[in-house]
Formats: sequence, C-alpha cells, structure tokens
Amino acid sequence: MSVLNEIRDRSRSNLPRIVLAEGQDRRVIDAALRATVEGIARIALVGDRQIIDTLLGDWDGFDRIQVHDPKSSDRLERYSRAFLERRKHRGVTEKDAREAVRLPLNYAAMMVREGDADGTIGGAVATTADTVRAALQIIGKAPDADIVSSYFLMLLESPFDRPVVFADCGLVMQPDSLELANIAMASADSFRTLVGEAPRVAMLSFSTMGSVRADAHESIERIRSAIRIVNERRPDIAIDGEIQFDAAIIPDVYARKAPDSVLEGRANVFVFPSLSAGNIGYKIAHRLGGATAIGPILQGLARPANDLSRGCSAEDIYQMIAITGAQAAS
Repeated sequence: MSVLNEIRDRSRSNLPRIVLAEGQDRRVIDAALRATVEGIARIALVGDRQIIDTLLGDWDGFDRIQVHDPKSSDRLERYSRAFLERRKHRGVTEKDAREAVRLPLNYAAMMVREGDADGTIGGAVATTADTVRAALQIIGKAPDADIVSSYFLMLLESPFDRPVVFADCGLVMQPDSLELANIAMASADSFRTLVGEAPRVAMLSFSTMGSVRADAHESIERIRSAIRIVNERRPDIAIDGEIQFDAAIIPDVYARKAPDSVLEGRANVFVFPSLSAGNIGYKIAHRLGGATAIGPILQGLARPANDLSRGCSAEDIYQMIAITGAQAAS
C-alpha cells in the first residue's frame, strides 16, 4: 500500500479543497472527517445543512468542514449566471439554470469550475451517468483531451503485489480505434502521474499477437489500429497487443506466448477492448482476487472530478479524496 501513502502525502502537501457532493451520506461524512483529521484535504460537503450538521455532530474535525446547502447558498446567483452562460446555447433559461445549480452534483461541479474548490467527488448515491454528466456539462474536457474516460487504480495482492491501472471500466462502452488509442495514452499518463513509474500498456484481447486472425472478430483490428495510432503519436509509451492478460502480466507465460513483446510480462496498464470486458474484469479481480479497486477515476477533464461505486465504503471514499487531491496537485 506504499503507493497510497505516497498519494496521500502528495495531497497532504498541497492541502487541496475537495467538495463531496453527497454530504448527507454517512459513508461520505466518515471519510470527510478522517481526511480532515489526517490533513489530506480541506473538505466541503454539499447537501441539507441541518441533516449534515446532525451527522457531523461534534466528532473530531467537524468544525473544519464547510457545509454548503444549495437551497440557501449565497453563491447561488453567481453559480446560476455562470451555468446559464455555459449552457444557454442548449436552450437553458435563467429558471433552468437556477434549478440546475440547486442539485448537489451540479453545485459541487460549479464550485470547481468557479475556482471555489480544486476537485469534486460523487457517485456514492448518484449513478455514474449523473455524476459524469455534471462533470462534463459544467467542468468540461481538458483543452488537449479528445475523450473523457475512466480507470481503476488496482492494488494487487501477492504474488504480484503492485499497483496497476485497468481502463476503461466505467465510461466508454465500445471505443473505436481512435478512442481506444486515446484511452491508452491517457491511462499511461495517469499511471505515471499517480504511481511515478514508467507505464507499460497492454491492449487486452482473447488473442495474443496474431494467434487469432484479424477477421475472426471486429475487436482484433480495432486493437491493432489503436496501437498504430499510439506508436505514431506517443512513441515514448511502451505498448503492445493484442495480448491476453496472462501473457501481459506473467513473465513465464510471456516467454511462451509473446517472446518479442516489449511488455516482457510486466505490464502495468491494462486497456480492455470494451466497457463490458473492463467492468467484469475489475470486479473479478476485486471480489475474487482480493485486489483493492479505487475508482472509477476520470481522466480528460479540465479539472479533477471523480466517480464512486454506489457500493463503496467510507474507506473507498477516503482513498478517492486522496487521489483527487493528488490530481489537483499535479
């Protein structure tokens, strides 16, 4: 878990302002209090003030947490104007804008957009679709990003015992070649930023280096085309495929199945050919393999905004606070 210690230290050194959109949830409260006491971030909670104040009680750290109730916030007018300016081309009216920023996910995203917070987290209660929609509509894509995607930081158990990235397990359903290439490049950069090591990207498949003909399934040529795009645009990234998971992560299997691969059985970024495969894969690794799964972490946004699983624990939220803080510090 040393990588998590490093991520927490990076967040702690900058003490970013992180806003949690679902401040009425007990898990969110517990994570917020812990992050505050440990100095990971300055926390703001969004929701009904009376409910949140009751949940906070007089637990250690409660007096250092901001509470924002969108219904009575003195920022409502400013946020409404900013939302209207951003969305009026979509037919949004002043009334629509005012109603929109009263919603906790939107209010939290507006805090980030307007510079009142450095990152936002939602999804403990809301769906991924609603959480990501708020981030995309309000915070928007980074200027240099072609696509917004997601990944999980997976902390593997023995005998691997190291951090890896799984992408995209939460957002892009059926990426085409260009989207797959963009997911691979973004995930490589995210791994380097969070973990501090050189990425080695495996483009996963049921085939390894031509063991299945390209016309056997549409995904084969899609993966191969994505690799060509990455090699052209980012020759600094070590990437290979199509490759099966075992050949990408186990040196003995690599030696038999893919002896010429640049990955050498030591891949640390795994790009799945579809959301279906990625989501199933990370949950198997987490639930059966015992890996710690942190995410989905969004990449490609102008400023940090992250999603949670509705089955998350207070520990998961606490770790996501640290990761969002580290993203804000990068």
